Amino acid sequence: MKNELMKMLEERKDEMIEIRRYLHEHPELSFKEEKTAAYIADFYKGKDVEIETNVGNGHGIIVTIKGGLPGKTLGLRADFDALPIMEEADVPFKSSNEGVMHACGHDAHTAYLLILADCLIQLKDNIKGTIKIIHQHAEEQPPGGAKSIVDSGKLDELEAIFGIHILPMAPAGTVGYHSGYSFNGRTYFKLRIQGVGGHGSSPHRANDAIVAGSYFVTAVQTIVSRRVNPMNSGVVTIGSFDGKGSFNVIKDSIEIEGDIRYSDDETQKVIDKEFHRIVNGLEELFGVTCELTYTSDYPPLYNDPELTTLVANTLNNIQDQDIKEVKEFPKLSPSDDFAYYLEKIPGSYFYIGCTPKGVKDPYFNHHPKFDIDEDAILVAAKSVGHVACRYLDIE
Repeated sequence: MKNELMKMLEERKDEMIEIRRYLHEHPELSFKEEKTAAYIADFYKGKDVEIETNVGNGHGIIVTIKGGLPGKTLGLRADFDALPIMEEADVPFKSSNEGVMHACGHDAHTAYLLILADCLIQLKDNIKGTIKIIHQHAEEQPPGGAKSIVDSGKLDELEAIFGIHILPMAPAGTVGYHSGYSFNGRTYFKLRIQGVGGHGSSPHRANDAIVAGSYFVTAVQTIVSRRVNPMNSGVVTIGSFDGKGSFNVIKDSIEIEGDIRYSDDETQKVIDKEFHRIVNGLEELFGVTCELTYTSDYPPLYNDPELTTLVANTLNNIQDQDIKEVKEFPKLSPSDDFAYYLEKIPGSYFYIGCTPKGVKDPYFNHHPKFDIDEDAILVAAKSVGHVACRYLDIE
């Protein structure tokens, strides 16, 4: 069956590319993917599968392929939302939705999984077990779609889950993996500092919110440098300091917004504790009032070591003309809500090289000129197909 699956995927490479280009030309933002979700659901109409739509807190879709033989239950996930970016890539299938772009490769993720799923449906009588195809909405916009799909209970029977992300860190034909903590977690914060406004000539009659805020900006940088284990990584970023006023007026209040990243659960706990301690101390030290919004968006992504070894060994030990190199990638600093699946279900999230041919310094994901080598789509389909067959013990 595995050889037949790979042959079917090869024969449908052009169809994968066609789907990817259609989706690229018609991107939709997180939680607004109505037409994309309808396109995906329509793809499965008339096929011998169970289709569930509007799963979770948006347009999530779960397609259940029940094999003809007993076995394990496996999940395969791809996301399908786009980003609020004005596309600058010079491609004939450029976004027709102004200000919205598939700048992270979710169009390619969806294209490979649609065709892989269709091939698996055609071969379902030979499948040992059940495969749940998860087309996930809203990966880019917290709270994301993954957590709500997990919380729905519709994946409770999964014994493992796999997913991929295309990255221009290597040419098409390269598959990367990383065991353990692999993507950073992320927290959003907004701090409103309320002081007492006044005249610039009479600071003793006021309580300057800008001074308190400036101290905060400096103080939170000591969390990573003096509280986090230097063998781990963390970042506290101040993205906005809204304190604009008049040159001779002491500001009554200011707002600070930012972003926190952390490599593992231990680092997250340390940063959370110290951050709140600094905010509480600010009130005592400066006599201001602080209103804090502190939201953990996505947890650190932890790849199960055993299943990541399965991915690496499977892909290293096959003879496949399209999969040319399999290698360990470093831990990466972005975040992905696939981490929510991995909190509950053992699995692995691995990487597909997609650097455009002839390009030495490619634009990374989320850049307005982001583009891919479309050969990577077939590599994604075959890689996930090989791994799924190995996990389900399908020859």
